Amino acid sequence: MVPGTETGNGMPITAKLSRAFYDRLGEDIANELVDWFNAVDATYRSDLRELNELNFARFDAKLAQRMTELEAKLERRIAAVETTFEQRIAALEMKFEQRIAALEMKFEQRISALETKLERRMAELEARVERRIADVELRMAELDAKFERRLNRQTRQLFATILLAWATLLVPILGLWLR
Repeated sequence: MVPGTETGNGMPITAKLSRAFYDRLGEDIANELVDWFNAVDATYRSDLRELNELNFARFDAKLAQRMTELEAKLERRIAAVETTFEQRIAALEMKFEQRIAALEMKFEQRISALETKLERRMAELEARVERRIADVELRMAELDAKFERRLNRQTRQLFATILLAWATLLVPILGLWLR
């Protein structure tokens, strides 16, 4: 039962009213009045149930419509976020590629500078080595010439000594032979 429709002894209001009416109006009128109250109550309950069902159907339809609208709005926002996200990723990729290209260019410039510096130093080293080799060759030529002169002088001295020794031996031999 609906709260508030009971009396202290647990009887419905209509029964209590009908007992009071029985006492005053009589059996037929009281029964008719009770039946009328019950019919009105059943009609109201039926009308209330139909109204609740209609309201629930409208609420359910509105809820479905709003859920559909919310889903569409959510999908649009997700699509917008995805687009923004993709644009930002593309921008980051472009920035990253630009920085890599700049770093590659800088790296190539430094390598080129190092190669130039290395080539210059290698050329300097080659020139120094060639000068040293030329100095060594000149020194070798000087030593070779000095050695040649000394060898020629010693050869002449040896030849002169040998001639003198032959002459010294030949003079007594000739003297003995001529005698």
